[in-house]
This record gives sequence, C-alpha cells and structure tokens, in this order.
Amino acid sequence: MNNLKISWEVAARLQLQSESVEDFLRLSAIDVERDLLFFVSSSNFIYTMQNLSSQTEGAWSKTSSPASAHLIDLEAGDYITCLEYVMEKEALLLGTSYGLLLLFSVDDNATEIVGRVEGGVRCISLSPDGDLFGMVTGFQQILVMNLDWDLLYEMALDDLSEDIDVHELASSAEVLFHNPISWRGDGKFFAALSKAHDSFPSNKKLKIWERDSGALHAVSEPRPFMGSALDWIQSGGKIAAVYDRIEENKCPSIVFFERNGLERSSFSINEGIEATIDFLRFNCNSDLLAAIVRNETYDTLKIWVFSNNQWYLKQEIRYSRNDKVNFMWDPTKPLRLICWTLNGQIISYKFVWVTAVRDDSTAFVIDGSKILVTPLALSLIPPPMYCFSLEFPSAIRDMTYCSKVSQNRLVASLSDGGLSIVQLPLLEQWDELEGNHFKVEASYFGTEFGSLLHLSLLDSHVLLGVSYFRFGDSDGTKRTPFDKDGSLGYYLMEIEISCSEDQIPSSVTSSGWQSEISSQIYLEGVVIGIAPVPSRKSLAFVQFDGGKLSEYIPKAGTNRGASLRKCDNKNFLFSCPQMDIAQVGDFTPDKLLLLGLDDNGSLHTEGRILCKNCRSFSFYSNSGDSTMTHLVIATKHDLLFIVDFGDIVRGELEQKYENFMPIVKSRKSETESIYINIWERGAQVVGVLHGDESAIILQTPRGNLECVYPRKLVLASIVNSLDKGHFRDALLMVRRHRIDFNIIVDRCGWQTFVQSAADFVRQVRNLSYITEFVCGLKNINIMETLYKNHLSAHHIKEECKDVKVSNGDNIVNSVLMAIHKALEEHIEDSPSREICILTTLAKNDPPALEQALERVKFIREMELSGTDDSKRTSYPSSEEALKHLLWLSDIEAVFEAALGLYDLNLAAIVALNSQKDPKEFLPLLEELENMPMLLMKYKIDLKLRRYESALRHIFSAGDPYYNNFTDLMINVPELYPLGLQLIDQPHKKRQILEAWGDHLFSSKCFEDAATTYLCSFHLEKALKAYRACGNWRGVLTVAGLIKLGKDELLHLARELCEELQALGKLGDAAKIVLDYCGDINNGISLLVQAREWEEALRIAFLHQRGDLVSVVKSSSLECSSLLIGEYNEGMEKAGKYLTRYLAVRQRRLLLAATIQSDERSVGYLDDETGSQASTTFSELSAYTTGTKKGSAASTSLSMSARGRGRQRNRGKIRAGSPSEEMALVEHLKGMSLTEGAKCELKSLLTCLVMLGEEETARKLQRSAEKFQVAQIAAVKLTEDAMPSDKVDEDVFLLERYIQNVRKEPLHNSEAFSWMSKVLP
Repeated sequence: MNNLKISWEVAARLQLQSESVEDFLRLSAIDVERDLLFFVSSSNFIYTMQNLSSQTEGAWSKTSSPASAHLIDLEAGDYITCLEYVMEKEALLLGTSYGLLLLFSVDDNATEIVGRVEGGVRCISLSPDGDLFGMVTGFQQILVMNLDWDLLYEMALDDLSEDIDVHELASSAEVLFHNPISWRGDGKFFAALSKAHDSFPSNKKLKIWERDSGALHAVSEPRPFMGSALDWIQSGGKIAAVYDRIEENKCPSIVFFERNGLERSSFSINEGIEATIDFLRFNCNSDLLAAIVRNETYDTLKIWVFSNNQWYLKQEIRYSRNDKVNFMWDPTKPLRLICWTLNGQIISYKFVWVTAVRDDSTAFVIDGSKILVTPLALSLIPPPMYCFSLEFPSAIRDMTYCSKVSQNRLVASLSDGGLSIVQLPLLEQWDELEGNHFKVEASYFGTEFGSLLHLSLLDSHVLLGVSYFRFGDSDGTKRTPFDKDGSLGYYLMEIEISCSEDQIPSSVTSSGWQSEISSQIYLEGVVIGIAPVPSRKSLAFVQFDGGKLSEYIPKAGTNRGASLRKCDNKNFLFSCPQMDIAQVGDFTPDKLLLLGLDDNGSLHTEGRILCKNCRSFSFYSNSGDSTMTHLVIATKHDLLFIVDFGDIVRGELEQKYENFMPIVKSRKSETESIYINIWERGAQVVGVLHGDESAIILQTPRGNLECVYPRKLVLASIVNSLDKGHFRDALLMVRRHRIDFNIIVDRCGWQTFVQSAADFVRQVRNLSYITEFVCGLKNINIMETLYKNHLSAHHIKEECKDVKVSNGDNIVNSVLMAIHKALEEHIEDSPSREICILTTLAKNDPPALEQALERVKFIREMELSGTDDSKRTSYPSSEEALKHLLWLSDIEAVFEAALGLYDLNLAAIVALNSQKDPKEFLPLLEELENMPMLLMKYKIDLKLRRYESALRHIFSAGDPYYNNFTDLMINVPELYPLGLQLIDQPHKKRQILEAWGDHLFSSKCFEDAATTYLCSFHLEKALKAYRACGNWRGVLTVAGLIKLGKDELLHLARELCEELQALGKLGDAAKIVLDYCGDINNGISLLVQAREWEEALRIAFLHQRGDLVSVVKSSSLECSSLLIGEYNEGMEKAGKYLTRYLAVRQRRLLLAATIQSDERSVGYLDDETGSQASTTFSELSAYTTGTKKGSAASTSLSMSARGRGRQRNRGKIRAGSPSEEMALVEHLKGMSLTEGAKCELKSLLTCLVMLGEEETARKLQRSAEKFQVAQIAAVKLTEDAMPSDKVDEDVFLLERYIQNVRKEPLHNSEAFSWMSKVLP
C-alpha cells in the first residue's frame, strides 16, 4: 500500500545549433559512469550535457543548460537513426539511414566509421553486458556483432515470401527511433517483433532468439501488436508489448509474454480508443513500467506498478501534443527518469515511494484517476480489494489527507492541473460506504496555479504545496516550467479552501469547493518534502535538497506575510525524500522530532543517524492522539524494531538496540524483546493501528498485507489504559493478546488495585471476564520478571519496583478479597456473580474451600426448603456451583474440606459429583455416621490431620477415651503443651510430663528433657539427661538433690572429668578435678593444655607449689616458641598465596580481553567457559610446600596450638581450576586470628611477663603482629585488585599495603586488642 510521488523535478533547455526551424531532438543515451546525457537532433548534431539533478547549480534559475554540440558530417539525405553508448569504448555507437556504423568518441569528438550495412540501419540494441549488439537493417535482417565489429550471425526478422524484393522493402520501411530488439536481463535471449505477412496486415509475431547460437527459441501467435513497443523485464520473468485493439473498439492494452512465446497476462491503459503507445520501458529494478501514451490533445507519461496480481497506475504526467515527449530510465537509479521533448526541453524526475496509510490508519491507494480507500482501523481488507473508491476527473499526481475530530478532508492534485477536494464522513460512519463508487468533481479555482506537488493540509482549510510553474501559467496540461520571458519560478503556495455549499456530515461530498492562493514564497532551491506539524495550526517544516530544513510560518493578518525560517539544529545530513514529524511531548513538553529516510536506507533526525539499514518506518501512539510514543523500524535485514521515543531523546539507542543489526542471542534469550524477525524477505511497514489495537501493518513484496501485534506495543497500550483507569480496555487487550493477567495488578501496585477493585468490577461488568482474571492471578510481580525487557523504565512505577512478597503478605489473597467484597457490594445477585465469588474463594492461597462449601451448602438448603423462589433464581444450582468448585480445585481437597465441616451429606454430594468410586467413600461415610458426634469429629480431624482439634474432641469425649488422648500426644508430640492445658489433674499432668520428657530425650533434646523430668520429679532421669548433654554442673547439682554419698559423688566427678577430657573441654575438666577431686597436679596439667595460663599460674601460687610454677613456665616458653614458628610460616604462605593470586588474576584478564574481542564472531561465552579456558595458562600449584612439624616436646600441646591460632582452611585449592582465584582469596581471609586465639595469645603474654620472660613475650607479640598485619594487607590488596581490569605490579605491592596498614591506629582497634602496649 504505497503511492509513487514526485520528490523533485529539474528542467533545462538545450539550445539547438541548427538554423533550421524544423530541427528537433530524435535520440538519447546516457553515460552512467560520468553521468552524461547525449542527444541527437534531426540535423545530425550530437549534444552532450551533464545529467540533471537537484544539485545541478542554477537548474531553477537558468533557461538553458550548458551543453556541447558536435555535428556529424554525413552525406546529403543521410541521418542518424539509432544511438547507443558503449561503455567499454567510451564512445557513442551511431547508425545511419544509409547504413553507416559510426563510433563517436566522447572525449575528443572524433568520428570513426566502423562498418556499413546494406539497406540502412534501423536500430541498434546493446546486450546487458555490453559485449554484443543486435542491429536491424532496412532489409529486415537482424545482425548480431561483437565490439570488434565481427558478425556472429544473421537471421531474418520477418517471414518473407520469395517474391518480395527486399530493396523495395528497405525503401518503404518505417524508420524506427526506438529499439525493437529487447534483451533479457542476463543477456542469454533477445526478442523482437516481426510482421506476420501471412495473416491480418496489422498482426505481428513475437520472436525470441538464443544469444549463443542465434537459433530461434520461440515464436508467438500472430497478434495485433502496436508499433515496435517492446521491453523485456530486467528480472527476466516477462516481456511487455502493446496490443492495438481498435478493431474491438477498445483502447490499447499492455500484454505480457513468457519466454516460450505464450501470453501470460494483460491490462488496459484506460484511455480512448485512438490512443497509441509507441514506447515502454521497465526501470532497472523491474518494479515500475513506464510508457508514453499519445492522445489527440496531449501526450502522457504513465507509470504502473504490479502488486497483488494487479497493475496500478501510480503516476501520470501530461505534456503538450506538440512536444512529442520521450523518456529514458536511469540505468542504475530505479526512481530516476529523464524526459525530453522535440524542442530540446529536458526534465529530470526523482520519484519516491510513500505509504498510502495515513495517521488514522486509513489507506488511500492511488490507481490512475481513482483512490481506493480502506479504513484499516475498521477492517484489514487485503488488496486489491478496498472499502470504497473515489474517481477524479483525471489521474492523481499527489494527494493529502487531514483527519480531525469533526471532519475528514482529502485534497488531490490532478494531472490536468486541477485540484479536487473531498469531504468524508467520520470514520465510524464508513461502514455505510462499503462497496460504493463516488465520482469527484473538480474544484473552482479563483486563480490558476498549475499542478501542485508535496501537498500538505495544515488544517481543514489551509493547503500548502509547491508549484513548479510560474504563477498564472497553466493551461490544463503538463508544461515545462518556463514562461515567455524564459525565467524559471518555483513557488511555495499557501491555498485557502472553502465550500459554498452545506455539507452533509454522513456523506461523501465534493461539490461547491473553492480555492484561492493566500500567499506564495519564491524558492531558491528544490523542495523535496513538506511535513505539517500535527499539534500546531498552519505550521510545517519544508525540506530542501541536501536535507536543509526550514519552518514555514503562515501569514499573520495584514502586517506579516508568510515566511520560511531556517532550522539548522534540525537539518538532516543528507536529502531524505521520506520525511515525517512526531510530537513526543511525554518526554519533553511539545518536543517535535523530525525523521527522514534517505535513498541509502539511513534514518536521520536532528543532524544524526539513528539507523543505517532502515527500509521503512512509521510512528505509533499508544493513546491514539497526536502524541507519538514509539518508532517502528523495518530494516534491510528483515528485522522489526520497536523503539521508544524516550530512548531517542535520552540517546540510549546504541546500548539498547545494538545498532539495529542482527545479533547472536545469548543463552538467556535476552534479545527476544529487541526485535522481531520478519518472516518474508523485503516486507515493509506501511502503517500502524494506534491505541488499543497495537498493530503494525506489513506489506510483502507480493502485495498482501500482514498484521502483527508486537508484545512491546501491546504492553505499552495496556499500561496506558491502566494509567488512565480504563480497566475494561486493559482487560480486553490482556485477553485478546494472551498477556499475563497479573499486569493489571502489578502495574497499578497491588495496594492501589485493592483500593480500586470496586472500579474494576464496575467497569468490566462481564463476570466471565472477572472469573478468568481471578483464575490467572499469581503471587509474583511480572513487571519485574516476565515483561521486564519489554517495558521501558518509565513504564514501571517507582512504588512498584521494590515490592517484595513476604510470607505474611499474600498479594493474591488481598486482591481476591477486595474483588470478593466489590462483587458483593456492587454487582446484583445473579448466578454468574455467585460463580465468580466461588472462584475468588477457590483461588486463595491456600484455597478457602470451607467458605466456598458453606455457600454451596446454603444454596443446597435453599433448594431443599422450596421457599423464596425469587431469591433462589439469583443463585446457580448447587450442583452447578459444586461442579465449578471441583473444576477449580483438587477433588480430594474439596472432599476433605466437606468432611471438615462435619457434614456427611455434603461430603457425599461432593464425592458423587467428583465421580469418585463409591467403594472409596461409602464405607468411610457409613462408619462415621454410626459414631457418636464427638468421636466422629475426632476421626475426621485425624483423617484431615487437624490434630489439635482432634485432641480437643477426644478429650471432650471423656475418661473412656483417655488412652486415645495420651496416644495421640505420643504420636504427635507437638500436642503436649495443649494436652497439659486441657488436663487439670496433677497425677495425670506428671504422667504427660514424663512422657514428654521421654520424647525429648529420645529426640536428643537433653536440656529440655532434663527440665521436663525435674517438673515431674523424676530426678534420676533428669541426671541422665544432663549427663547426656554434657552439662556437668547440672549433673552435680541434681546429684546434690538426690543426696549421693561422698564416694559416689567422687566417682561421678572422675567419670565426668574423663568424659570432658574426651570432648576436649579441658578447662571444665580441670575445674572438676580441683573442686571435687582435690588433684592439684592433674588440675594444673589440664589448665596448661587448655591454654588457661593465668589460671594455672594462680592455682600454683595459691597452693605454694614452686614445682608447678616451673611446669607452667616451661610449658608457656615451649608454646611461645611454637607460635612464633607458626606465625613466621603463616607470613610466608600469605606471600605465596598473594603472588599466585595476582598471576591468576592477570591471566584471567588477558583471557577475558581475548574472548571479548572475538565475541562478535563466536557468539556467547559465559564465565564458566572463560574460567575453564584459563586452565591453559595455569602453572604448577603454589600450595605443595609442606608445613613445618612442631617439636616433640608435647604432642598434646602442639596439636592444640595448631589449628587454634587461625581459622581452618575452607577446602583444597586446585591449581588452574575455575574457582582458583576465589579460593585464594578465601584462604587469605581464613588465615586471620580467631577470637579464641586472640584471648589465648593475650593470656600467654601476661603469663610470660609475670614469670619474668619479658623478652620472650616481646618476640611473640612482634611475630604475631607482623603476621596479622601481613594478612590484613594481603586481604585488602585482593579486594582492591578484584574490581580492577588491570593488574599493575607497581600498584599492587604487599609491602606498600603493609605500610598503609601500619599507619592506621591499630592498637585502638578491636582486631589488635590482644596486644600489650608495654611490649613494643
């Protein structure tokens, strides 16, 4: 659904050199490399000029174009009949009527005769590769030659009988100034039209020959071909020719043949029967077919395009009949066309494809004099079908459309120079127009202003356009933009349109319209586009060639005329024929963003390029108003990008959209929200459906339409509706596009939604939709999970970003409770409402099945009562309600909930409706029915594992069931506290406490068991429990309560001492030995092993035992020596670990840099892969060095000292493993002194000072301090190196970090609290 629009046209006039009045241009050629045009006149002059373009200096201010002219000297009566540019020779190949073949050098204007042909040369046609050329002689012979002028083969064009004299044929042959020979795009075949002498005189045949051998490949049936118009499409699919159907009283038709000579298809040109076509050509892309149609009063250049198996007339340009206009396509630029007339006027056109779909999603497809109208917002009607059509007096050259709230208006510029205006009804009334055909009248012009281009309706009554004619110089046909004085004038015109008749709002009207020029501005350049500002009345941006933009400011009263103001800050880098403007006020107030697409596929805005491979683009508004929210881009790689305008304004395109290029997806598929793969190559964006539709309309090269609904646009529209409080619209979109229902709650914030639940219910009304919504709710925030990558940051409310769902804050339950309440308060009673309420109860977490069954039970009782029929009709049947509940919930859970109500009848109904096997539930129900009520409830509670309720019921049953009462507590120990509350008899309480204590003891909860035994006065069991948990103080205390004898107590104390020694609790064992056994020697030994140096020394002095003081002194010195060795060894290990860490870190960074540089080509590589790859660079382990063994003086002392000074290693370091780097850091951190080691070290230092070993204490403190400083410095170095992307050996030095640590106030810190200030 595209229309072909003239982007610009530039004209020039050749000053013919011949003094003959009848001199005129006859032939043309083009040099693509040097961009030169060549023309041959009837006086045998060759004119050379630069190809016209919008950059041609002075093209709009000069009456003639500089051109060189050279006369070809020929015999009298001889003239040039054909012209071709030979790129290989850089010369023109000429043929004359007398048979000369001339080679005219462009550089030096030298002419060389390369051959002569009898009968004269009628035409020459170069092959596509330029190696061969075919030539038709006056004897109707085809000669195929190479550029060395060797004849390859010759064949007859016409099938002549033997009695025909070829010389007579040559003298009577028509001189052809167009090539009747047409080559296929690959040059393997060529075709020509030949006369069929054995049939009707006007009939001809289409013949196809093979290039290699010259053999005739195929011949068509004789047909009434018109003239020599023939062209083989560049893609090779079909051959175009023209049928003369005057005998059928019909206008000519263009017909297409296949390579085998069979007719494929045709279409009528819709002109008078006297019209003729003597030339037609496809452009280099084979998508446009142009032809010269000559009528009685004027000539026209018509351009068709093929789409959806139909040919559309997209452009028609009229010329005077006397001009005898002709044309040629640019060989390399598919939308460039050059026209020339007999009198030397050269006009160059640049066309551009623009979408036929307007801002309100209405398609206006131009087809000749018709506009095919399709409101895509109402129905996606595939072309070539349409809703209704508008037929104008002549073909349409350009059109514009203005859609306002109260009226829709269309203005069309016609090929006859006219202007037509149509008033259309509101879009909601277009259903009545379907299938109708409306004829549009021409408008009345107060002043003639010629044919207009770049039409734009600034509002419903102001039209802006560009006229390529001098003011007042138009006679209804296409004329060159020259006036009588030879001056050239291009004007930007503002035209006021008005209607003198009353308009019927619901009808299509085109009569009574008048137009008058209100202002005009002379243009100093070529305008290639106009874009009206949607939100500002009568304002527009005008783009000149080169991408320069100016703002059009309309006339203000009588004091100020219309003007153009340059907008250098909005200029494009290059010319952008496709231009549009978007208002993006949500990000910056009244922000206007102009976007333009150049011929190379670069999308421009405000002096920068957004996308370098754009095929088409469009704007989308999630609110359906003039404020646009998204930019839709289809790239040349067949990818569809949905871009937030906020990302453009904030400059975040590159990091979010990967330069609009296809990228290798990662394992997490994070790129699925960046773009959509277009399923058919070459598809373009032709329009969008704004607002709630959230659709993008794509048209494939075949012409069919496809509508896609990108998730990003759908979510944006849903969010917009929710922000406006339109819950019904949002819910409908969620259902239509299968979006997670949680978005309605999560976007609003669940607390806000709970408050708005009543509005939600009132707006939706449809209880089936509400039921579906309730069933789809989940206890997660999908805005931060499922749709996080599809929504922009501004779409996620700040108050919803950090919402966490705690165990006691169930979002689903809160929302369901609010909806439940809203249904009861705002919806009248009905079966649907009851079903919806049951759904809210069933979807609770956990399901509120008992409440739901209570409602079902109420309905059942109401049915059984048989009263109040009016109320009963407001509820569904109990069976329907129950089946709905069973459908939503687990069948077994519903059955158990029915049992939990202690209603056996209801349980039976549930079981029957759930299609349970009667053998499964009937015996149970019969058994329960025969039981007493309390016992039945007890059994049901046991089955449903409601043990507290079961315990209460069995207790209420009385003493006969006391054993069941106690057995239940034994089986479910959690019931013991409740049982103690229920029992008030002391002896039974003691029994329960003893049983509870036995349970706790068997569960190895010895402390609690001992306390429970003490409460029940079972001291022996309490003693056993204390002893089992190692509580020696509790054991000895209970022993005192039991009043054990002295010997028994001593024996118990010794046993406890041995047990504590086995458990490593040497200090506690020493306490018992000293307090209960009186063994001082053994007590001192245990204190020394426990590293309680000060206590050991105190006890020795307490008992005045000098020998024990000596033992303490020797042990403390030995321990000091051992610790000094360990600290020195620890410093050495820390240095090795740190060196290895820096080496591994540096190699990891080098490997990461290598992987990152290759990531674009090899795709995704995760951290684990990178870590595993680093094993290649690993060296031998740095951890194989053995540790020093302690002295043999005291095995227990050495064993105790090791492992207590520093934390234990957290696992083995594997050299070269992926976790080596972090393992090294963890080992360095694990070498720090523990709190117990600090206490022991401080006690040892104090003891050494007391014993006079001050120097030893000083040595020990220095060693410990050096080790601790080195360990802290190493950890800080690793922490600084970890985030760095470079390992600098001069920066990460351990000595530097040690100095920095020493500068800190260490002695005042908690880490060095063990140090003594008097031991520097």
